[in-house]
Amino acid sequence: MRRFGQVTLVTFEKLVFPGVTSEVLLLLAEGPGPTDSIELLQVEDLDGLRGHRVTRQRWRPPQNDAKWSAALIAGESLDLYRELTDCGDFVPLSGWGDVSLGAVSGNNSYFRIPPSSAAAYGLRSCDLVGVLPPNGKALRGLAYSRQAHRELADRDERTLLFHPQDETPSASAQRYIARGKAQGVHRAYKCGVRDPWWRVPLPGAVADLFVTYMNHDSPRLIANGARVHALNSVHGVTVRRQKRLARKLLPIAALNSVTALGAEIIGRSYGGGVLKVEPREAARLPVPSPELIRTHQRDLETLVSSVGRLLRSGKYDDIRSQVDSVLFQSQGSGERFSALRGARDILRSRRHDRSR
Repeated sequence: MRRFGQVTLVTFEKLVFPGVTSEVLLLLAEGPGPTDSIELLQVEDLDGLRGHRVTRQRWRPPQNDAKWSAALIAGESLDLYRELTDCGDFVPLSGWGDVSLGAVSGNNSYFRIPPSSAAAYGLRSCDLVGVLPPNGKALRGLAYSRQAHRELADRDERTLLFHPQDETPSASAQRYIARGKAQGVHRAYKCGVRDPWWRVPLPGAVADLFVTYMNHDSPRLIANGARVHALNSVHGVTVRRQKRLARKLLPIAALNSVTALGAEIIGRSYGGGVLKVEPREAARLPVPSPELIRTHQRDLETLVSSVGRLLRSGKYDDIRSQVDSVLFQSQGSGERFSALRGARDILRSRRHDRSR
């Protein structure tokens, strides 16, 4: 846009290049610049380039580093989204706390172990820390509780991380380290570049919230009631202010249409229709501010049990309708917010359609 006077993006609703599973677009640029807008052409497939079934619209990005995917949203929906995210009712997730990638072990099958294996190797409590197991069911609710962690441990899930806390590991830990070395674990890249290779680097503080990383629907926040660490299948949020409010109500308040639409704009679409949100992107996710949550605290608390049931059933659209009705009860007609949900559905449908 700085160099050319006319810039056009052509996007496809379907995957059109054999063997390429990521999104491909055509970038057309001509004439001396600069320009303050781009033209977006949306076509279904290669036949659409002949001029059939073309949707055209012009888009002016709000700042130079804005993602172009926002141009796919109808003007009135995008205006409402910007109105809500600019008025102070929504803040980036980084406004609540620091977002970080989960720990990288280098060999999950060696470092993340079930209680039965810990007992078999004689590992002690000083050799282990609690860790979120690789079980998607653990993240289906609003919180991951101590009770849920105990129940998964009783089922012998991988709820422990080998992480000797003393400079000189116990005799049992040293035998387990020797076993790993005999298996060549120490030669894995992430293990080989750290000293000692067997100590997985963990954040200084246990995360207060988890953020889902790979999403079929939309990223979710889960309170870390069990106070366990997590590996890099999820992100962690260490809350700097309003910790109690964040743990109790931010996970439910974030299940709204503004946050869901923001995730589609900010995140990345990968093969299979998955929405991937990296830590830097998760930090920019628009979520309700502490002030907005406090204003509607009582109403949000009444939703906790019903939303928990709907989450287990995967009824995310029903949840967003309930949360929207609480957060936006004074913001105008329901028709305006139906348009917001419709804009989000368009972006979600595009990434799901491309997976086919």
